[in-house]
Amino acid sequence: MKYDFDLEDHSKRRKEIFLRVLLWILELGVVLFAAYAITHYGLEKMTVSGGYMSPTLKDGDEILINKMSYRLHGIERNDVVVVKHNGAQHNYFTVERVIGLPGEKLQIKDGIVYIDGEKLKEKYKFPKMENGGLALEEMTLSTGEYFMLCDNRNECEDSRNANVGNVWKEDIVGKAWMRTNSLSIISHINGFKKQKKKSDASASPAVESSEPEETSENE
Repeated sequence: MKYDFDLEDHSKRRKEIFLRVLLWILELGVVLFAAYAITHYGLEKMTVSGGYMSPTLKDGDEILINKMSYRLHGIERNDVVVVKHNGAQHNYFTVERVIGLPGEKLQIKDGIVYIDGEKLKEKYKFPKMENGGLALEEMTLSTGEYFMLCDNRNECEDSRNANVGNVWKEDIVGKAWMRTNSLSIISHINGFKKQKKKSDASASPAVESSEPEETSENE
């Protein structure tokens, strides 16, 4: 009986092609799943609209939101977060700084934040607030409730305003992690230090020479 070696080779090739296609489909599925997971549960991109977080973040800055951060650990004071707001016609998102934490008593007196009766030691040299708004009277934050302030404190709306108010944990989308248009970690950006250097330089008086003018011996 004659054995058909060509038929066996064709069968092997078909199996190899089938396995390669199957492997390609599995790899594609893993990539698509990873992309979906990163987009919906990991990182998301956002463009800042307005100067309310200046000088830390400016109008047009592109940032990455770490949506996994608060699944792994709690929200801390001075974290810069992205908040979802329910508008009358559509939802919108803002970037704000966490100031008051659940269970704390918070008040703004003479433009200064007090936590549990003690003056808050701010992370940066923020401008003194001209209006304490809702925080002029002491408030106690409930479980899952946070008090937010923007960095440009006299040119913004935040938890001091009645139309914004305090923020609930479920409305915090994630941590504002990285500014991508200049590759900076947001928690390390101190725009106020740069502002101070500029203002100090512009305020410095010109140095006048103390040397007497030379006079001609023939005069």
